[in-house]
Amino acid sequence: MSTTSAALPAGRHQAPPSGRNGSAGTDDGHDGGAHRPGLVRTNAGRALGLLLSLVALAATMVLSLAFGAKSIPVADVWNALTAYDGSEDAFIVRDLRVPRAFLALAVGAALGVSGALIQALTRNPLADPGILGVNAGAAFAVTMGIAFLGLTSTGQYLGMSFLGAVVVTTLVYVLGSAGRAGATPVKLTLVGVALSAVLAGISATVTLLRPDVFDAMRGWAAGSLGARGWDVFWTVLPFIGAGLLLALLAARPLNAIALGDDLARSLGAGIGRTRVLTVVAVTLLAGAATGAAGPIGFVGLMVPHVVRWFVGPDQRWIIPYTLVHAPILLLVSDTVGRVVLTPQELQVGIVTAFIGAPVLILLVRRKKASGL
Repeated sequence: MSTTSAALPAGRHQAPPSGRNGSAGTDDGHDGGAHRPGLVRTNAGRALGLLLSLVALAATMVLSLAFGAKSIPVADVWNALTAYDGSEDAFIVRDLRVPRAFLALAVGAALGVSGALIQALTRNPLADPGILGVNAGAAFAVTMGIAFLGLTSTGQYLGMSFLGAVVVTTLVYVLGSAGRAGATPVKLTLVGVALSAVLAGISATVTLLRPDVFDAMRGWAAGSLGARGWDVFWTVLPFIGAGLLLALLAARPLNAIALGDDLARSLGAGIGRTRVLTVVAVTLLAGAATGAAGPIGFVGLMVPHVVRWFVGPDQRWIIPYTLVHAPILLLVSDTVGRVVLTPQELQVGIVTAFIGAPVLILLVRRKKASGL
């Protein structure tokens, strides 16, 4: 379930204090604008942390290949990857778990980075990609496709959900851009929340009136990485890759926008261009991820929170860290879902909710962790 909330007021902003971290200071909206540099204050420490995070990601990938309904020793996993012998274990690793792990890697990165972008754009630490109507648009399109076009396969859901996400997000931006002020964070948030509520209501009505649609929607709507092969991964990879590139390009101007529109203009940041770039990146990332795995909550909401607590408010560090840590969360959640109810499987979207909800509550209660 997507979490949405109204954008926090921009408040008063002050110039960033000089320091070794070189990051932009922002008003967190809770403690009078105190600068929150993060636990790690130096770029060298952040670089080391990122390197260790990459090692942790590699280890998590290996564990996701070894554990599931059937546990396979790591040595046998390695043999299956390097010398395929046609055995049952090799088939499970090569044909089932490897594409699933790579899809988790791509979807996790997309959800996490899109969450970081939308939080920076709206200056709202409790925002997630659903605030622009991405999840609602995807779910609405899939519902209509099942009900009126007879869609039955995951591949068909992928195309419809991505189309719905793109169309609805575009509509949110067009409506939010109306007026003299243009596409401000508050207007985008309000339009996104309102349109999401309308589409969710229509989708719920259709599923209640059509039991067959409800049955078909259950697995996809819970968020799952199961029954996805290389075809799904290669289909969404170009969109996710383009979205990640745009996110990296938007990182520096988003730092300036966090100081307030007036100061951002004085620093030479193109506010309109940056907002468009960010919305396009969020649409590509969240739309592709939702199309591939269904609406998975808490990843885009929680991971940027944790990362910001560690590295501070600089988007040039938040985005790379989120790019690594969000897939770790999704891989761990998917592995837990395969193990906890063996031989049955718990959808990854349910596991991320169980993990994310208590962690998010703890983070919100800590002022140092909840400010932008």
